[in-house]
Amino acid sequence: MTRPQSSPCQLTSPMPVDRYKPFIPQSLPDRTWPDKTLDKAPRWLSTDLRDGNQALIDPMTVSRKMRMFNLLIEMGYKEIEIGFPSASQTEYDFVRKLIEEDVVPDDVTISVLTQAREDLIRRTAQSLVGAHRATIHMYNATAELFRRVVFHVNEQQCIDLAHQGTEWVVKYAEEYLDDVEFGYEYSPEIFTQTPTDFALEVCESVMDVWQPAEGREIILNLPATVEMSTPNTFGDQIEYFCRNIRDRQHVCVSVHPHNDRGTGVAAAEFAQMAGADRVEGCLFGHGERTGNVDLVTLGMNLFSQGVDPKIDFSDMPQIRRTVEYCTGLPVPARQPYSGDLVFTAFSGSHQDAIKKGLEDLQRVADEQGVDERKVTWQAPYLAVDPHDIGRTYEAVIRVNSQSGKGGMAYLMKTEHQVDLPRRLQIEFSKSVQFLTDQEAREISHDEIWDLFSREYLHTDGIQLVSRESATRGGSHEITATIGVDGAQRTISGEGNGAVSAFVDALDSLGVVVHVLDYSEHAMTAGGTAKAAAYVECEVGDGESSQILWGVGIDSDITEASLKAVIGAVNRSGARVQVGERVGSRQA
Repeated sequence: MTRPQSSPCQLTSPMPVDRYKPFIPQSLPDRTWPDKTLDKAPRWLSTDLRDGNQALIDPMTVSRKMRMFNLLIEMGYKEIEIGFPSASQTEYDFVRKLIEEDVVPDDVTISVLTQAREDLIRRTAQSLVGAHRATIHMYNATAELFRRVVFHVNEQQCIDLAHQGTEWVVKYAEEYLDDVEFGYEYSPEIFTQTPTDFALEVCESVMDVWQPAEGREIILNLPATVEMSTPNTFGDQIEYFCRNIRDRQHVCVSVHPHNDRGTGVAAAEFAQMAGADRVEGCLFGHGERTGNVDLVTLGMNLFSQGVDPKIDFSDMPQIRRTVEYCTGLPVPARQPYSGDLVFTAFSGSHQDAIKKGLEDLQRVADEQGVDERKVTWQAPYLAVDPHDIGRTYEAVIRVNSQSGKGGMAYLMKTEHQVDLPRRLQIEFSKSVQFLTDQEAREISHDEIWDLFSREYLHTDGIQLVSRESATRGGSHEITATIGVDGAQRTISGEGNGAVSAFVDALDSLGVVVHVLDYSEHAMTAGGTAKAAAYVECEVGDGESSQILWGVGIDSDITEASLKAVIGAVNRSGARVQVGERVGSRQA
């Protein structure tokens, strides 16, 4: 039978794709940035308190702004845009609060934003009186769409406004900020929609006023206020700008990517490869519309390649909690490095690979005689060690109906110190699978332990009351008192060890047991240490026999071993009545 040919989905209302035109990229046939690598951290500027704050449903209160500011300082940010003081009294008062309460460390530069209007620039300069180190960041629209539709200015008027605005910045800085270590930043907005040659012309007009020189840097910030194209075209724009801006040695080229196309991180990384010195963004990518570039992802991407990001991400849960509190917005579960599920594997094959990878790291550490966290990180499916950023392995493996034996076994080992033999993993995983299918949800490691305890540790039937053993002539003899349904009986047996002697003793009850596999390990260290024993047994004779595992846990390893044998017998369903023989060996 011939398979019918599939046809494209026919939409009842086709999307009007012809309304949109492709972005015209910067021509740069001899580009060099694709061959570059990121081997150092850029200068970072956090704009959480300005761009991030203005995009919130409920802007931060002063107390939440202070908490965010303190977090940024603790993490190590040295350049922080703290507000738009000419925009409102609240913004102005917050800038004054930071300065007057002297909470800004001497090595931290605060930055404030202003439009290119004289009254706003004066107000902005006044807000910075008494600061140690401060930057005024001025911007005006250079993109043709904004000049034509929003501001109704031509190219020359746009250049004149940037030039005049810079003169006002210099004027009021000299009037109010004589004792401040003062800097200047200019942004041609929207750089991505501005022909690069025109952006260069505007920036060099600004530089004519500022006169950058040794010790008199100018920051030229190139904002992707709206992300317009693939990140490689942004890289071309940045390299072209860096090649052609004059006095490059005195210019800090900064980028301010947004995330409209979802590629803000890649654009920021490509821009650095293309020559950008500085990156502006927000923790977890907060900001207008789709947000600014995520500084956490950028920094952690460097960290994962062995490059020091110069920012402390070692307590990611606390960073996340603080940002969520300050912004009122949740960090998505799949947010790189910080989301609830980013180190989580539900898939059985993923869990098995992670389990084996972590065990291999421990093996290498043991061989080298060092702490596991000193070993070069390599683990399947995990780009970084969750411990390095304050996360735990508890969240790495989570069990649902898609999970296999590896994930369950990993949780049993890490959370309850029970290292199940492989065939026992297979046996128990069937019970876990049945539960997850039945519940149709993820189950916790505590629920897995409860299921394991019911299945292997708290089984009804024979109970070991006491036992005595001795070794004579190379043979191990055991006398044990067992209880069944409230009655007790003493049984005896001998063998080449405690387990074989106990199995021999069970024969007097008519219980046929053959031990197929045995393993044991310590669960804890010290005087109160416990041990776990695992015994795979064939219980019964002939076609009615069953192969089952038993598990025993006790501070005495011999006791644990005997409990494991009893566990296998009890799980077989064998009914034993004290004083009455049940079943018999076949001849």
